[in-house]
Amino acid sequence: MARWLNDPMTRSPDFPCLYALIDPAQAGGRSSVEVAEALLAAGVRLIQYRDKQASSRELYASARQVAECVRQAGGIFIVNDRADIARAVDADGVHVGQDDLPVESARALLGPGKLVGYSTHVLEQVREADASSADYIAFGPIFPTASKANPDRVVGLSGLREARKATRKPLVAIGGISLETARAVIEAGADSIAVISALVGASDIRARAEEFLKQVT
Repeated sequence: MARWLNDPMTRSPDFPCLYALIDPAQAGGRSSVEVAEALLAAGVRLIQYRDKQASSRELYASARQVAECVRQAGGIFIVNDRADIARAVDADGVHVGQDDLPVESARALLGPGKLVGYSTHVLEQVREADASSADYIAFGPIFPTASKANPDRVVGLSGLREARKATRKPLVAIGGISLETARAVIEAGADSIAVISALVGASDIRARAEEFLKQVT
């Protein structure tokens, strides 16, 4: 899997501009595979699977199904938090947060050729991530979000602009991003926007994903 590197204040031409997160808790009762199929049909090519409530066995079973679906469509599949599950289902990578495995440990567990993403919330963390082997950096929340029980402090578009100056790695903006704000987030320096509830919570996921793609491409 290729690594991405871009110049400051410019977007990476290779990093997908829409990063969809599938969370069963926000999918309105639809199966994760159904959600993945709708996203992929719309043209989404970067999908992360996140389930904070599932047991390890349940997470493995669901992640394996979604991984196969994404693989058949030629997309990139990332598992949230769990490098062991990512390895077990042969995912393209794992996304870790501040309280998860360190980036280098996750990479050692996954093996060569896999992607490791890293969540950051303040500029110091962005700089630390930039010095690590992380393939991309997530930064946020950009706006208030209900996707986390205890969200970090909102950084806003001004914070995103500062984060853009602090790293040459692909920067993924996350947190409360809607159709109305998506374009402004990209213009503030994000290579990609990560969306959960505004995407998988829609009544027509495929149509909503298509609308998001129009905003950011």
